[in-house]
Amino acid sequence: MICDGNKLRILVKTPPLLSNSSVFLLVYWLGMGLLMGGCGSLPKESAEAQQERRGVSGQADGAIPVDVAIARKDGLQQQLEYTGTTTPFRTVSLRSQIQGQLLALNVDVGDVVSQGQILGQVDDTLLQTALNQAEAELAALKSEVARANAQVNNARVEVERTRLEVAQALADAERQDKLLKEGAIAQQAAEQARTNAQTATQALRAAQQQVRTEQEAVAAAKGRLTAQQALVAEAKERLSYAKLTSPIAGAVLEKVTEPGNLLQPGNEVLKIGDFSRVKVRVEVSELELANIQVGQSVQVRLDAFPNNTYVGNVARISPAADSTVRLGLVPVEIVIPNNGAKIGSGLLARVNFAEQGQERVVVPLTAIQIEGGNNQNQNQNPRVILTKPSTMLQLHLTELEVVYQILLKNPASSKLTPLNPRFTN
Repeated sequence: MICDGNKLRILVKTPPLLSNSSVFLLVYWLGMGLLMGGCGSLPKESAEAQQERRGVSGQADGAIPVDVAIARKDGLQQQLEYTGTTTPFRTVSLRSQIQGQLLALNVDVGDVVSQGQILGQVDDTLLQTALNQAEAELAALKSEVARANAQVNNARVEVERTRLEVAQALADAERQDKLLKEGAIAQQAAEQARTNAQTATQALRAAQQQVRTEQEAVAAAKGRLTAQQALVAEAKERLSYAKLTSPIAGAVLEKVTEPGNLLQPGNEVLKIGDFSRVKVRVEVSELELANIQVGQSVQVRLDAFPNNTYVGNVARISPAADSTVRLGLVPVEIVIPNNGAKIGSGLLARVNFAEQGQERVVVPLTAIQIEGGNNQNQNQNPRVILTKPSTMLQLHLTELEVVYQILLKNPASSKLTPLNPRFTN
């Protein structure tokens, strides 16, 4: 064991030379791709280790020349990276709701639009004519309601007049009856007075019935007025459809038609994408589904912005795998923020499902000695030999979990095992 500044160097001896003063460390098993990438990134450390080996061999009497490797910190998290393309968070089609010729289209592909912005105009001549007719009929119905209300008022006046006549007739009939009893008038005059009172009473009933009839006429006229008001509102709403407005805020993705074309209800005019957030769709092997869950945080890198790393979340995992592929691939959607709307559609994205793990101390594969001298023997335990452990190494062992990353030629081995270092004098 050699300490050079902040660097930790590890002296590796062959198995026949192992003694009781050696320290044996169990190591983690790791996937082939991760270690080969990590071991291949140490050219500088290997050169320094070769220089250090000469010094060590000169200082130790009787020591057999061995390889010296420099330990370094690295992550041991297995990287699950998949490629996909970016798409808008949602895509909305702007369609015509009326029939007519498209007179104008004020935007082009790539233009940014806001919600409610007028994007085009459809010919509204017929709709304007229909609205004018509906408004004219509405005005006529309002006049009819006014006349009906006037008739009601007249009938009520008539009721009051006949009520006075009834009161007068009843008073005359009572007075005539009194005079008849006194013998002052003939019986015929008294009977005529009673007849006049009855006639006035019937006229009052007729006037009251006329008031009720006029009130019913007013109610009917108001009903027709309400219906016509609804028709006018409908005509105004249909007229508003002549102006094509954006349903969402976003960017124009596609122009489906051009000004001058005849539109039918339901014809598509534009496609608008919402880029406030961006979705990335990747196809994941069914063997990796156990490591992925909805809401999981992922890292996304875009080739268009190589210096930026975006953090997103798994939004949806398809319940059905792609049946057209022999090895089941399951579609997974990731949503990432798009501050400033810099990310567009169709960009190549690289999605990494592995979370950032704790850094560990690792050594290259060349520093590993297999018992028996055969590095390809899968049944033997690999080991790293540390001689004369220093205070620095002991500090690392007490404060950090020290592990060593190796790879035997066993592709099926992907699990890591805990490291239990032991020191002897």
